[in-house]
Amino acid sequence: MNDCLVKVLEAIEEEYKETIEKGARHYLEVNIGRRAAMMGYDEIKEKYRHTHAIVPLKAPRSGMKVRIDGRTFAHYAEYASGVAVPAYCADEAGRAYRTFMPQDSMVCNFC
Repeated sequence: MNDCLVKVLEAIEEEYKETIEKGARHYLEVNIGRRAAMMGYDEIKEKYRHTHAIVPLKAPRSGMKVRIDGRTFAHYAEYASGVAVPAYCADEAGRAYRTFMPQDSMVCNFC
């Protein structure tokens, strides 16, 4: 279990808790490495610099949107909050999760 990673994931869940809707088609990507650096966890920022949490949104956001094939998210894990991360990341965090079941096509919202 990586306590720093757990704290980063919990911070992401807390920040977006009002906008999350499990199973939604629209989502945001949050860079875990960048968030770790912002929180002062330099020991994990490099390891997760290319790793993103998926935050499913209740409603689309304004700005650019890109349609993504849902199969992109094979081997992702979903937490009770609705936030999803790659399964290897979830395994390293050591928190309980279930398999993420994305829509056939998803829409990434860039804000």
